[in-house]
Amino acid sequence: MTDTPNQKYDLVIIGTGMAGMAAAVFAANRGIPTAIVGSLGESWFTGGLIDLMGVHPIGNGKTWRNPWAAIEAVAEDIPGHPYARLCKEDIKAALKEFYAFLDDAGLPYCSQDDQNSNLITAFGAVKTTHGVPRTMWPGVTAYSRKVPCLIVDFKGLKGFSARLLAERMKAEWPGLKTVSIPSIYGNQVHEINPIPLANDLEISEYRQKLAGRIKPHVKDIEFVGLPAVLGVHQPDRVIDELGELLEKPVFEIPAMPPSIPGMRLKEAFLRFLPTHKVHCLFQKQVLKATPTSEGEFLLDIGRTEHEAIIRADAVLLATGRFLGGGLQSDHTTVKESIFDLPVFQPENRELWHADDLFEPGGHAVNRAGLETDAMLRPLDADGRPAFEKLFAAGIILAHQDWTRMKCGSGLSV
Repeated sequence: MTDTPNQKYDLVIIGTGMAGMAAAVFAANRGIPTAIVGSLGESWFTGGLIDLMGVHPIGNGKTWRNPWAAIEAVAEDIPGHPYARLCKEDIKAALKEFYAFLDDAGLPYCSQDDQNSNLITAFGAVKTTHGVPRTMWPGVTAYSRKVPCLIVDFKGLKGFSARLLAERMKAEWPGLKTVSIPSIYGNQVHEINPIPLANDLEISEYRQKLAGRIKPHVKDIEFVGLPAVLGVHQPDRVIDELGELLEKPVFEIPAMPPSIPGMRLKEAFLRFLPTHKVHCLFQKQVLKATPTSEGEFLLDIGRTEHEAIIRADAVLLATGRFLGGGLQSDHTTVKESIFDLPVFQPENRELWHADDLFEPGGHAVNRAGLETDAMLRPLDADGRPAFEKLFAAGIILAHQDWTRMKCGSGLSV
């Protein structure tokens, strides 16, 4: 195979998580010739919620009803935080465009513009978030009103226990009732894989079986909550029919991976990008990136070995942190994996983690990442943009602990 670049793009996005996919949608909407490179495995771990800004400071766990006030506080207290680089109008515009994309893709989301919403999770905890799939939205109402609600689980489905959820929520929401129903596949109890279950629930026969098992338990309750496995391709249809059969509003509850809501997001991206002239190099990676004297980049692409070289006028790094492979660590340091960019991190390995595993303020290594200028261009060792047309987005950015601050998807979008 020749090493002469045979394809040229105005923009190449490296990374196929939320940040990379959202960037590809935005680029496609603007007619920018774009390619996106990366693995698709991260969607399994995406809960499907769009966290904008929920907790700050993380040391005392303060939750915010108003995400915009939270963002202002973060920008003031942590000047290096990515949100400090952005204005409120740009963040709102990005969210509006992203939610419109999801709506057009048949995956509508609900939100309160100036407020976060609270909903329960499979662990019996309360989640503060901004964008909620419509399949989960009735759960926001049910929780806010604390009305009598039936929580349903499936015998054989791991990672979701209605009794555990209700037990952990009993002080705050005493009106929860539970039922564990037999398998919709028959009386034999066996381990259920959530992905085939979600696909089967798009078949009317299985929906009717499920409703039939739940129906005897809905007396004196106002809502029915189930784990988020109610269809992959047409979840709204599954929810609506179950609601009609039970004569009660039905909602999904975020559950453990593999994440069905994450799969729905992935499918929405996969339907959109190829039909909007985004060249998708999925299940491949950038093995090497070489800047040229003309200010462009030559990118060596392949699965594990060289397959092709493409040319990019600009590159967006959306490779995530350790799980996504954007950052790598050894016994002494954290490194950026493609361009070998400087990484903001604790001064030495001993400072990576606090002594307490469950340190309320989190661990210092969780704030490691790339520092950027106001245009989100990664900086070199001298504090200047490493390359004029290299940009970074998402959780690879420094000075944020997205898991504890509840801002991962918001940062990515």
